[in-house]
Amino acid sequence: MESMEAPSPPSQSLSRPCQLQHFYLAVDRPQFKMETVVELLNVVGRRPWLPIVICCSSRDELDAVCSSLSSLPYISLASLYSDLAERERAVVLERFRQATFKWKQHTLDVKEEGDDSEIGNEGKKSHLVVVTDVCLPMISSGESPLSARVLINYELPTKKETYMRRISTCLASDGIVINMVVGGEVVTLKSLEESSGTIIAEMPINISEIL
Repeated sequence: MESMEAPSPPSQSLSRPCQLQHFYLAVDRPQFKMETVVELLNVVGRRPWLPIVICCSSRDELDAVCSSLSSLPYISLASLYSDLAERERAVVLERFRQATFKWKQHTLDVKEEGDDSEIGNEGKKSHLVVVTDVCLPMISSGESPLSARVLINYELPTKKETYMRRISTCLASDGIVINMVVGGEVVTLKSLEESSGTIIAEMPINISEIL
């Protein structure tokens, strides 16, 4: 797809794996955004136990994303929304923490044994949580951050505070942020970049380079 065929960002942005990395993925038109996310997860989501979070601004968008991704066989999908029972919310958060632990252990095993094969069986699915801004983990109330490896901003926030809150509550310290950007949102992206003092590079063609 055309939006996935962007030139790679400067090599220095790929040389600091222990720091947050911010990228944007350009989409020509809003109606192509969902298709682009599915294509992205066709690559990213095949990593065993990879913990992923998708942030949406509204419940309607969350429902649409979950509907489109529910049939992907290599992803375990859950969501956090306003009328989710407290007990169910706790289960979603705990399962994600378990997936994060397995991902970290798998990463260590790969470094030692050199086996990084992509597997899609039930036991090793990547773990995805879709969440709205009002339902992000409540750190002040004792909930732990999600600590995802990949955070996808399906809807680009307009305020720096929202952007930073998504990162602080959903992303590991060495994680990757992928911002979906449609047409006129380039101005919003530049504003976020300037107000947060963050460099948001174009996502490389081969996303495996940054995972």
